This record gives sequence, C-alpha cells and structure tokens, in this order.
Amino acid sequence: MPPRDDAALTPLEFEIMTALWDLAPAGVREVREHPAVAARGLAYNTVQTVLNILVRKGKARRMKRGRAFEYEALLSRSQVSGAAVRDLVDRLFEGNAERLVLSLVRTRRLKPEKLAELKALVEEESHDRD
Repeated sequence: MPPRDDAALTPLEFEIMTALWDLAPAGVREVREHPAVAARGLAYNTVQTVLNILVRKGKARRMKRGRAFEYEALLSRSQVSGAAVRDLVDRLFEGNAERLVLSLVRTRRLKPEKLAELKALVEEESHDRD
C-alpha cells in the first residue's frame, strides 16, 4: 500500500479543518459550534485535542490571543481534496484515475453537460502539453 499523503485527514480532522477554513482564525468554542462539527456533539476537550493534533501534524497552527488560543488551517481545501482523491484512486482503482472517471460516468454521477466540460478540459490540457 502506498504511503499516506501528508495532506490526508481523518473524517473528524476534516470536519474540524472545514470549520477552520470557514472561520479562521477561530477558538475551540467557535470550531465546536460550527455546523460541520456541532452535529457530532463533541466535548470542548475533544475538539481542543483534535486541534492540537492538527497543530502537531503541521496541518494547522495555534496563536495566543489574550488568554486563549486561536487556530487556523495550514493546508488549503484543494490540498486536502487532492490528497483524498489520490488516496481514493490508489485504494479503489489501483492508481488508475481513468477507472474513477469511468465509474462516475457509469453510475450516472456525471451529467452530460459536466462530461462535455471534462472533454473540453482534457482537450485543452492535451494541447498545452504538446
């Protein structure tokens, strides 16, 4: 199995990062109350622990503001989504991105207009590489 991407997140880390992307900088209380996190009903200490894990992993940073800490993401949404897609392709499609696209087409997850957009992007990309 390939090594995990540095931008890969657990589901809970992703929810907390979503709050940071939307709110940053934010304190533990704000993160805990964000809709992406609040539905879990996590304790304050649990959110604080996960935020500190993200800091330790280099995925977020912590700054002292008055008597409390505020946090902000160091990874962008696109870095995290790219890592998730790479992981998905590697694990489910044996590293073959074309299989992912075919799966999306076959399961009708891509509408005809989106397929046309993809075709145009592929053609543009292939022209840029020439």
